[in-house]
Amino acid sequence: MKVLVINAGSSSLKYQLLDPSTEEVLAQGLCERIGIDGRLTHKIPATGAKHVFEIAMPTHAEAIQAVLDALTSAEHGVIKSMSEIEAVGHRVVHGGEKFASSVKIDEAVMAALEECIPLAPLHNPANITGIKACEKVMPGVPMVAVFDTAFHQTMPAKSYIYALPYEYYENDKVRRYGFHGTSHKYVAGRAAAMLGKKPEELKLISCHLGNGSSITAIDGGKSVDTTMGFTPLAGVPMGTRSGDLDAGILEYLMNKYNMDIKEMLTVLNKKSGVQGISGVSSDFRDLEEAAAQGNQRAALALEAFQYSVRKFVGAYAAAMGGVDAIIFTAGVGENDAATRMAIASGLEFMGVKMDAEANNVRGKETVISAADSKVKVLLIPTNEELMIARDTAEIVGK
Repeated sequence: MKVLVINAGSSSLKYQLLDPSTEEVLAQGLCERIGIDGRLTHKIPATGAKHVFEIAMPTHAEAIQAVLDALTSAEHGVIKSMSEIEAVGHRVVHGGEKFASSVKIDEAVMAALEECIPLAPLHNPANITGIKACEKVMPGVPMVAVFDTAFHQTMPAKSYIYALPYEYYENDKVRRYGFHGTSHKYVAGRAAAMLGKKPEELKLISCHLGNGSSITAIDGGKSVDTTMGFTPLAGVPMGTRSGDLDAGILEYLMNKYNMDIKEMLTVLNKKSGVQGISGVSSDFRDLEEAAAQGNQRAALALEAFQYSVRKFVGAYAAAMGGVDAIIFTAGVGENDAATRMAIASGLEFMGVKMDAEANNVRGKETVISAADSKVKVLLIPTNEELMIARDTAEIVGK
């Protein structure tokens, strides 16, 4: 089965065409500047070929059509006709409490996605637009929604409830939802395979570290706690997001600088995190370079991030009554050996012992802890697209 995976943004659209049974990526690419002019970057991993096209994309429908044209092109296509695409898997950021797993899209599901827009006003509308565009251009092809939030629906109430008046949860669904669920689910499955165990036998802590970061406690294959909350703004400091802070700070700064809530949220989402602390960059490579040159604020930003991750790892080990393995994944987690070492080096009390030579690697699935470490430390590149394709194939196959 060939599955087209779509991740639609407000003015962009990422895609991959995969065969989930072989895990082969046949083609992948990106549509940019949708609604402005339009650019398609189309790549074929098997040959390393890369093609860039300037194509008018007034809406997502034209973008999807451009993708299909590229996939079936006689010159740079990988399939003979659109009929070879048997299903489409859509990344959807927020499923609220309605969806604890991936689901085949029908009218009822679309209505539920519309209801979830207030929970993810920046993301869900774009995801919905992508689905509608595919339905327009690919009528009759089965579509599946795969949710960032679904994996975390196994959290117990004590983990997801906020200490607010209970009616805000009952009436307005204000609770911890968590994100990056597709990534956490994928690496947890790979960790079990690497350790030769069933997921049900393991206590894992997954550290998805990138420009957006979240830590998840996974007990017996199920998410039991995670750092992101009602929105992806919570948890550890990120590239430009603040992470957890005292909500009273908002009132103080808004009053002092005459900001409205929209301006305050721009500060928290776009100007905070390691960029805010350092004043240098949201890119960890830039921060490490600046710190090496003596920039104390860049060094502080790195230390604050590492400390926060380490603190959550310790907390989640306590919450689960132990941990068998710690996983590092995503951009920073997969590629930044220094950050991994700095985080894990404070966890010796838990039985973590790192192997510096094994850790000196980028983007490779491997064990980076010492042979005698009581808690294994794993580096596992994430693959959300493959996870989406697998879920899609399984649901459509039924």
